[in-house]
Amino acid sequence: MTFAAAPDPPYYAVIFANQHSGLDVEAYDRTAAEMQRLAAEQPGFLGIESARNADGFGITVSYWASREAIAAWKAHPDHQRAQAAGRSRWYDHYNTRIAKVE
Repeated sequence: MTFAAAPDPPYYAVIFANQHSGLDVEAYDRTAAEMQRLAAEQPGFLGIESARNADGFGITVSYWASREAIAAWKAHPDHQRAQAAGRSRWYDHYNTRIAKVE
C-alpha cells in the first residue's frame, strides 16, 4: 500500500478503525480487495490508505470529494453486503469517523 494522492483541501476522510475477529481471513482479504477496487470506481473517490498490525487491529482511511460521495458509497449494494459480513463475522469491534480535511 502506498500513500493516497489527494487533491488540495477541502475534501473528506472516512476513518474506519477495527479489530478483526481472526475468522475467515481469506474471505475477508478477498472482500477487502474487492471493496477497494469497487470504491476506486465510485464518483468522488480520491484514494485510500490502510494498515493492520499482527494483533488484527486495523485502520483504513478513504478520501472523498464530498459527503454526498461518501453517502453514495455507504449505500452501494455490494458495500452494504460487505458491511453486513463485517458486523456478523469479521470484526469484534469497529468504528467509523468522517472528518473534513482543510
